[in-house]
Amino acid sequence: MRLNEDPAAFEAFYRRHIDAVMRFVVRRVNDPHLAADLTADIFLAALDSAHTYRPGRGSEIAWLYGVARNVVSAQLRRTAREAQLTSRVAGRRLMDDDDLGRMVEKIDAERQMRHALEAMRDLPEGERAVLELVAIDQLSVAEAAAALGIRQVTARVRLHRARRALLEVVSPSAVYMEGQA
Repeated sequence: MRLNEDPAAFEAFYRRHIDAVMRFVVRRVNDPHLAADLTADIFLAALDSAHTYRPGRGSEIAWLYGVARNVVSAQLRRTAREAQLTSRVAGRRLMDDDDLGRMVEKIDAERQMRHALEAMRDLPEGERAVLELVAIDQLSVAEAAAALGIRQVTARVRLHRARRALLEVVSPSAVYMEGQA
């Protein structure tokens, strides 16, 4: 079948089989809008797979019913999966206004954190290393200095420089991220 190459052939094919396909679909689906959508999907699938039709294996309508059966079955499986997922969340507590407010706060905080992390990439390696150890890994300045093998005063200077550089780009709460001075 050369349905996808010849619009007139597809139109004739469509007109020959639309009623039979529609009857096939409405016997299996109760919703008229879904039936119309599935009918359209069946003809699109037939158009896409017209090259698989072999006249020696059966008539056009038999082949088209096979396509229709696959399309309708796929829709019924999708519907069943959606119903199963819906039933899994049924009865679960939905977010109330307080939950929503906390979620917005978390998103805002994470946005600031992402922005701070992006800004940290531009810092010199020594300053970034101290800031990461203190602000993200929650080490004290003394512990960060020991981890980096530098003096504590050097770590404090690098931390101060890093924070000052980041303050130009992001909010203070993102820069001081639970870190110690």
